[in-house]
Amino acid sequence: MSLIRRSNVFDPFSLDLWDPFDGFPFGAGGSSIVPSFPRSSETAAFAGARVDWKETPEAHVFTADVPGLKKEEVKVEVEDGNVLQISGERSKEQEEKTDAWHRVERSSGKFLRRFRLPDNARAEQVRASMENGVLTVTVPKVEAKKPDVKSIQISG
Repeated sequence: MSLIRRSNVFDPFSLDLWDPFDGFPFGAGGSSIVPSFPRSSETAAFAGARVDWKETPEAHVFTADVPGLKKEEVKVEVEDGNVLQISGERSKEQEEKTDAWHRVERSSGKFLRRFRLPDNARAEQVRASMENGVLTVTVPKVEAKKPDVKSIQISG
């Protein structure tokens, strides 16, 4: 059995927003010398789409969990020829005046994930499919050029 090690190490290919002061008490109330970052449901929903990225010999494969979304609610785009962008919006559930909510844990709002594709990616041939709340984006790789080998006759 193989184990996959996941870490929160900085990924140079990920273009996600990151707040280095998240969780620290300063910055609130406007009296701090350290600027506070605006908070909204839109930025909070960025973490709502978890994405795995694996590289096979043939392609880069991105797998995103987007439960409860239809394929029409998710967008896959390539910007500037080398940035893969996965975005969408999870709508808030309709509230009725007679409803009494006891707990709200499912996130709603927009999500956006961006990844800088490596040089060996064929961004013009990206394919995407979605099944059972899982989006799979496949970016084929440029075939590795095999070196031309020429045999040299040895004289003597």
